[in-house]
Amino acid sequence: MLNLFDTKNVRKIKEGLGLREETIAVSESVTSGFIQAALASAEEASMFFQGGITAYNLGQKYRHLQVEPIHAQACNCVSEKVADEMAINVCSLFNSNWGIGITGYATPVPESDNKLFAYYSVAHNGKIILARKIDAFKDDTLVVQLFYVNESLRDLAAYLSKPKTS
Repeated sequence: MLNLFDTKNVRKIKEGLGLREETIAVSESVTSGFIQAALASAEEASMFFQGGITAYNLGQKYRHLQVEPIHAQACNCVSEKVADEMAINVCSLFNSNWGIGITGYATPVPESDNKLFAYYSVAHNGKIILARKIDAFKDDTLVVQLFYVNESLRDLAAYLSKPKTS
């Protein structure tokens, strides 16, 4: 079977959330639902994964994730602020403790100066606890998307593997 996702990190996320008795939801655009698919591929995913939304355009990001429209329009919906808003607001949309938001470019376009990058953020109980810009090399769109997925899941798994602090 073809393994698109780093299952070791998915397992660490599942275990970390299980120990905390908390759940996660995902809001994504550039990764086309692949983070949702990665988390859903875990055994007993419904014990920690609430669900997710893939919102490509400003209208859907505003409607479902309350992304601030003036800023989002000015940056083509690709910024750390947009990722932050996606991460925070997906938590309330899905009633979860944790949220991931990711937005970016997987194919070269003039709006990105033909560069490939994504911003992702992780929220926990309404606060951003992880945020990063991921730069990618030009490659097939799917390869770039999976790179973003695995990078963001790796960072979250590392965070959740740390001992829980009160």
